[in-house]
Amino acid sequence: MKIYHNPRCRKSRETLDIIQNKGMQVEIIDYLNTPPSEQELREILTYLGVSPEEIVRKGEPEYKENFKGKTLSDEQWIKALIDYPKLMERPIVVKNKKAVVGRPPENVLRLL
Repeated sequence: MKIYHNPRCRKSRETLDIIQNKGMQVEIIDYLNTPPSEQELREILTYLGVSPEEIVRKGEPEYKENFKGKTLSDEQWIKALIDYPKLMERPIVVKNKKAVVGRPPENVLRLL
């Protein structure tokens, strides 16, 4: 199990707490410092069953400054998420080719 985690985000911390309180082993990936590769991001999107734009945090300054009002292709959104990892919704938990966004944190229970 992996969690793409931002330790400064309350929802991310709460999701990690749920996982750890269930006694699950989890690899914690600080995706702001270690963003997923393009291949990893594509896998995450497949596991989530969503398009890249669906995991974009549109309230972030990086979105407003660079992407607001623009229509991007899936390929362009993937590049944007890699170049601006702060735009990626958080946390994302992956287990056995399935994934959930931990908003609300209880979503992670579907993987446990």
